[in-house]
Amino acid sequence: MTSPPSSPSAASLLDLASTPVVPVVVVEDAADAVPLARALVAGGLPAIEVTLRTPAALDAIREISGAVPEAVVGAGTVISPEQVTACAAAGARFLVSPGWTDVLLTAMRACGLPFLPGVSTTSEVVALLERGVRDMKFFPAQAAGGTAYLRSLAGPLPQARFCPTGGIGPDNAPEYLALPNVRCVGGSWMVPPEAVAARDWSRIEELARTASRLTAGGTCR
Repeated sequence: MTSPPSSPSAASLLDLASTPVVPVVVVEDAADAVPLARALVAGGLPAIEVTLRTPAALDAIREISGAVPEAVVGAGTVISPEQVTACAAAGARFLVSPGWTDVLLTAMRACGLPFLPGVSTTSEVVALLERGVRDMKFFPAQAAGGTAYLRSLAGPLPQARFCPTGGIGPDNAPEYLALPNVRCVGGSWMVPPEAVAARDWSRIEELARTASRLTAGGTCR
């Protein structure tokens, strides 16, 4: 039996980002993208997931990619091959999906960027492992079982590694990062909507700096 093909993964993203915390941001106005990215980078969080939840998202990725080279900007909420193509063209350096299908997985694999397909069940995890994907997004993390669920997967499926996202904040992020099968966490607590609306970049930088002190293993540095 031949081994399944290897895939770009969260490990590639972590090599670029050098931090186990990935800000998940919603950009309503593309004009905010660059100062927001600079604040996150200055706070020690260079990997930035811009979700495709607003019309400004692709422009935001394009602006960050062009003006903040020290940022590792990626696209989240990717759910179609067309979005994969558009995000790559805009300069995204990684892709994150809330779930996956074979069609979407094929498109993400073909584009050559690191990607995290989303899972919330054991069957989905096993199906991805069959397809050569070891690194996955666990979403929605808290609603799907949280740390107890991920801990239960570590025994039978130790080869699977996760980036939990959804309901994660400063209080429970260390608990997730302490798990052996968690490589990073995604969250939006360092980019509160009121701070973005007020363009309070100094507050976002400070929140990012605090988040950046978390390390894999659940400790602070």
